[in-house]
Amino acid sequence: MPVLPDLDAFDRAILAILQKDNATPQRVIGERVNLSAPAVQRRIKRMEETGVIRANIALVDPAKVGHPITIFVEVEVESERAELIDAAKRGFAAVPEVQQCYYVTGEADFILVVTVATMADYEALTRRLFFENNNVKRFRTFVAMDRVKVGLEVPVG
Repeated sequence: MPVLPDLDAFDRAILAILQKDNATPQRVIGERVNLSAPAVQRRIKRMEETGVIRANIALVDPAKVGHPITIFVEVEVESERAELIDAAKRGFAAVPEVQQCYYVTGEADFILVVTVATMADYEALTRRLFFENNNVKRFRTFVAMDRVKVGLEVPVG
């Protein structure tokens, strides 16, 4: 089991704030959690260095940048040899339209979350990712009709 970094109540409170808005000034975070801004800064830096905070990013609405279609794809591979699974992971991770990729248990081997501008773009993507890949046995597509809840916020207790 991996060693988890020690996170106290202050760290968890800071994380809860940053997950809602990572542009919150450290002074404001400090006021909310009863710490000085330098103490907040040190804690954030430690959480970045230990990998608790993996990135500081902007969440972009795909529809507002021309990618209104969200698609979930189940992918089943022919062979589960380690080198072929690793190659599939690298291949899926390298495609900009693939927002998320999970190696999973069950009937499917991978679940992908894909955003595209048009169904024609998705068809072209399927040709590149699946039809031209000898290790892809089959794939199943689920087109999202509505983005009800989208987020990456992790409950921090």
